[in-house]
Amino acid sequence: VQLQASGGGLVQAGGSLRLSCAASGRTFSTYVMGWFRQAPGKERDFVAAIRWSGGATYVADPVKGRFTISREYAKDTMYLQMNSLKPEDTAVYYCAAGSRWRAGLTETDFNSWGRGTEVTVSS
Repeated sequence: VQLQASGGGLVQAGGSLRLSCAASGRTFSTYVMGWFRQAPGKERDFVAAIRWSGGATYVADPVKGRFTISREYAKDTMYLQMNSLKPEDTAVYYCAAGSRWRAGLTETDFNSWGRGTEVTVSS
């Protein structure tokens, strides 16, 4: 599966952005898609995931209530709607695809990764 993330940019605190991740290739093998982020000098963290069939979602606590993950099944595209952005949300956001859905998803559950899109939130 090939993934292409887009939609990043510079936004003021309190603003919104919507990230997109388009999947191509062997998408029929995708069971879960998700977003991770990596801030400068920090490890990559889980943000949110969505079960491709059925649409169940799982969102990390730091962004719960502000970020919404969704997918458009017919277009093999996943979205991350980010509202009430904070400076601490500044990071490179990566989309990923995996072959299983379980509680407590981590990087090891994902085997295909996009290049990332940069989000900068100014104070």
